[in-house]
Amino acid sequence: MRVSIAGASGYAGGELLRLLEGHPTFHVIAAAAHSAAGSRIDSVHPSLAPTPIGSMVMCESTPANLQADIVFLALPHGQSALIALDLLSANPDQMIVDLGADFRLSDKVAWERYYGGKHAGTWEYGLPELANQRSLISQATRVANPGCYATAISLACAPAVAARLVGDSAISVVAASGTSGAGRVPSPTLIASSVMGAMSAYKIGGVHQHTPEIEQVLKKLSPEDTPCISFTPLLAPMTRGIIATCSIPISEIEGVNPIDLYRDYYKDSRFVSVLQEGQMPSTSNVVGSNYVQLSVNLDKHAGQLIVISTLDNLVKGAAGQAIQNANIMCDIEETSGLLQSGIAP
Repeated sequence: MRVSIAGASGYAGGELLRLLEGHPTFHVIAAAAHSAAGSRIDSVHPSLAPTPIGSMVMCESTPANLQADIVFLALPHGQSALIALDLLSANPDQMIVDLGADFRLSDKVAWERYYGGKHAGTWEYGLPELANQRSLISQATRVANPGCYATAISLACAPAVAARLVGDSAISVVAASGTSGAGRVPSPTLIASSVMGAMSAYKIGGVHQHTPEIEQVLKKLSPEDTPCISFTPLLAPMTRGIIATCSIPISEIEGVNPIDLYRDYYKDSRFVSVLQEGQMPSTSNVVGSNYVQLSVNLDKHAGQLIVISTLDNLVKGAAGQAIQNANIMCDIEETSGLLQSGIAP
């Protein structure tokens, strides 16, 4: 099947190219990047130099150039909607996976508050491991890929929320991400002298744009409740990876084995691994892979479930998950092109 990518010069676009280069069914026919149009792919992503895909020349992001069986949009928020509109005007049945935020939220007010601008609409949410979501994705022609933090946190909280074990207090989340999560645009806060040997918090106090996305996911899992997230993101001195510690207040845990609960919820999810009791996840375990590791721990003293999740923000948090969704949409094996394990240490 023919695929094309808009935003191929960014980190997520580069990961799409890397992963698709070895995909047995999808074949890249166009890689578009406005600022790098006319450049060879390997001049922007040197790691792809030894591969056939590295010699391809990037093109402009026009509907004619992007015409393919499935299109991946790896663009900053606010830009995907414009290109999607053009693509769908040319072909109303065009299959699209959007890695940006433009179609994730169903709440227009939340979109305007956290992102600004006009709400473009809502597509099917592409987190296959959620209850019943694979079936919905398989019937969709347009899918909104989740955010990286939203993926890590939603997967950590989903089984407890779906089982209605969560108390009335907010779920407290502290999560650290590598610098690639901010994209390739240079910033004073992301230069080596600012990042190396330091960690810092940012967008605290409920203002991070993934907050309403996470709450939307959890609300759908438990419509009778109103899950609230208190989210503190941290910038860590590493290139890629997310580790999220989710402290979930528990209303009732008698007779429930939390690890068994999580394993049962994810029993059909190849990319989610619930670790043995006492085993802790590490970002290095999942770097370069589409896998998520979860550590489930009961804090009886505080009456909380402490769930730690790790993933690669550029793979399961972006490009890998987009390909996973495309696999499902195209009715091919969900794991196709994605079975690479992490590259630790």
